Amino acid sequence: MAWIVLVLSGVLEAVWATALGRAEGFTKLVSSIVFLVALVCSMLGLAYAVKTLPTGTAYAIWVGIGATLTVAYGMFSGTEPVSLAKVLLIIGLIGCVIGLKLVHDGS
Repeated sequence: MAWIVLVLSGVLEAVWATALGRAEGFTKLVSSIVFLVALVCSMLGLAYAVKTLPTGTAYAIWVGIGATLTVAYGMFSGTEPVSLAKVLLIIGLIGCVIGLKLVHDGS
């Protein structure tokens, strides 16, 4: 269950990061509310996950999921430039997240 919560929390990290960018210094009400709700839920999920998973592993996976989805969303929405190097690095990041999960399960 901790892994599922961790993945969902990573998704919420991408939501709050994207909302933060759209909040324009917290001058946009809806984006600011989305940021705050997603941030709190994401942190609560991470806190739940680290009760049973190693903190370093959980945090790295949480950040990796959030960063990957945030950049990917930016690329798809046109707010983030797309390049072959970025795509390859994001694929590498995904590989590292999967690797951390596999190494954890193997020990």
